[in-house]
Amino acid sequence: METAVNTNVIKRNGEEVKFDLSKIENAIFAANKEVDKLHQLSDYQVYAIADNLAKHIEEMTHAVHVEDIQDMVETGIMEMRGYEVAQKYVRYRYKRELARKSNTTDNGILSLIEHMNEEVNQENSNKNPVINSTQRDYMAGEVSKDLTKRMLLPEDIVEAHEAGIIHFHDSDYFAQKEHNCDLVNLEDMLQNGTVISETMIEKPHSFFTACNVTTQIVAQVASNQYGGQSFTLSHIAPFVDVSRKKIRKQVIEERTELGEPLDDDIIDKITEKRLLLEVKSGIQTIQYQLITLMTCNGQAPFVTMFMYLDEVPEGQTRDDLALIIEEVLNQRIIGVKNEKGFYITPAFPKLIYVLDEDNITPGSKYWYLTELAAKCTAKRMVPDYISAKVMREMKNGDVYPCMGCRSFPTSEPNILNPDGTRKYYGRFNQGVVTINLVDVACSSDGDMDEFWKILEERLELCHRALRCRHERLLGTLSDVAPILWQHGALARLKKGEKIDKLLYNGYSTISLGYAGLCEMCVRMTGKTHTSPEGKDFALKVMQKLNDKCAEWKKAENISYSVYGTPMESTTYKFAKCLQKRFGIIKGVTDKNYITNSYHVHVTEHIDAFSKLKFESEFQKLSPGGAISYVEVPNLTNNIEAVISVMQFIYDNILYAELNTKSDFCEKCLYDGEMRIVTDDSGKLVWECPNCGNRDQNNLFVARRTCGYIGTQFWNQGRTQEIKDRVLHL
Repeated sequence: METAVNTNVIKRNGEEVKFDLSKIENAIFAANKEVDKLHQLSDYQVYAIADNLAKHIEEMTHAVHVEDIQDMVETGIMEMRGYEVAQKYVRYRYKRELARKSNTTDNGILSLIEHMNEEVNQENSNKNPVINSTQRDYMAGEVSKDLTKRMLLPEDIVEAHEAGIIHFHDSDYFAQKEHNCDLVNLEDMLQNGTVISETMIEKPHSFFTACNVTTQIVAQVASNQYGGQSFTLSHIAPFVDVSRKKIRKQVIEERTELGEPLDDDIIDKITEKRLLLEVKSGIQTIQYQLITLMTCNGQAPFVTMFMYLDEVPEGQTRDDLALIIEEVLNQRIIGVKNEKGFYITPAFPKLIYVLDEDNITPGSKYWYLTELAAKCTAKRMVPDYISAKVMREMKNGDVYPCMGCRSFPTSEPNILNPDGTRKYYGRFNQGVVTINLVDVACSSDGDMDEFWKILEERLELCHRALRCRHERLLGTLSDVAPILWQHGALARLKKGEKIDKLLYNGYSTISLGYAGLCEMCVRMTGKTHTSPEGKDFALKVMQKLNDKCAEWKKAENISYSVYGTPMESTTYKFAKCLQKRFGIIKGVTDKNYITNSYHVHVTEHIDAFSKLKFESEFQKLSPGGAISYVEVPNLTNNIEAVISVMQFIYDNILYAELNTKSDFCEKCLYDGEMRIVTDDSGKLVWECPNCGNRDQNNLFVARRTCGYIGTQFWNQGRTQEIKDRVLHL
């Protein structure tokens, strides 16, 4: 008996498949055979149960979990008065559950190896889930998750995580005592030397060597943590002059040996020409090594390069830094060749360019760099932009990079450099727990008093989960990661010394993330947070999060901070959990994703400038990190538009980016935006609009997800979110 059902089913291993009615019928028939004939259901009754269930599922507009279907089967059998059959069916489910629990990691690992897990597959859009090193990392992650759930976390926190009430980030690394992200103190390591793999690395004697050492440091740091890292180009800028002096000495020696005149003008010209070649080679080394290095977690280092001219003194060093920035931008515009020889957009290193008085207006000294940055953004999606003007207003007069992607260290008056300035490089983040604000709203059923009560309870749950992260790091010996704790990346602790003092007093942050502010407002006020009513409510909720972080920080001397979570697969997980718990609510749970942090919903029509201005108010309430974006078409032939957005960023918002397009079809050589279509099985797939190519092996697609560029495609929830995005310019 066949009834066509278009709804998908989420299997226990995370794979999303088409509903198969025959499996339901077979399961009921199997249970039916286990009882004596007197108590058996007729074939008609079995088909009726299956048919009723199919009709019920067909009415659902979202994928339904296999456990829910089995609950419906039990109910259906009972309604037919097949009590004995239902009993057999329940016993069968129980035996299967015991078998699954005998080793909780088997199915997860096997589904990863077979690339079936839709929730985890392409969980990180810069990890290729097919290659062995990534699979090894994922397999180790499954074991860590299992240990975390069974032994390391309280049961109520695990249950809340699995129900999508909160998200305990990076549980696949929790078993090991690793932290999240950081700002690498490259200046200390280069100027004072470091140790890599028990080998002393002294202060470099040239710019090229400094670049080479930098890539080795980045790779080592990435292999000893699970989050992103940032370093600033200002820390390698002094080595340009080191090379200049070295090259000049060599030129003089060569000309003396050849009997050539020692004309200073000629010597300077030759020196600068050779120096330019070294700068080019050095930057090329950074770009190519960081792309081709594979760390122990199965991906290239998640690294950001910070480009801020005023970070070094005015004069030769600043001009040398400008030279480095110019070379970085020129090389990024070209792109890198893939295995087939086509130039594509690399995901890393991520670039951040700081907008300030000396580069933001035509005629300013470094305006040429800003024009170059605009061309680079139009072609390769980076750099992203930080407004020095706005940042100084929000961060006590300081300008500094985020740790990896968007997590910012807090401005602490007691964390100082030797020269008395506030210290940022060498600081890190302990980890993240995110609250699902949509679930709070749905759980309160729209009742305001109930909302604030539930929010208070959920925030305390997050607080206890964050304490678990903090306490997991307590007692960690510096010996576990010498590059981080002993040799300058984050500290210069002694062997055998614990890192505990770095977990207090503001040296490191710990992040309370949040998701779904937009959908929360729709559920509670009937409107998005761009409406006056929704905005007022959203800001009150954001203030509540900040007040709780301040309360916890004061009581515990741990730097809790509100963080606009960059979620990838979690947007899909949260959406599915919400649909399971509350069904389909228009504008709230009717998508396969929920909105990141405070962002305007991707489907909402709003112009770029209004969006940035609106979201700037929420960035102020996300001191632990946030980034805004505007979705734009191909602007390679409209650099003026890019610059106008950049200038608006400078005046209005701390940190923002332009989501340009950078795709390529290797089959027909089409260099334009790929589109998302639905295939015959109902799955969203990428397609070349020119030739219809859908083979991911011959398509290059780069899209921003949560602040950084992904190039390994995405799960179905994130793909739908990308498809739904409207242009803001």
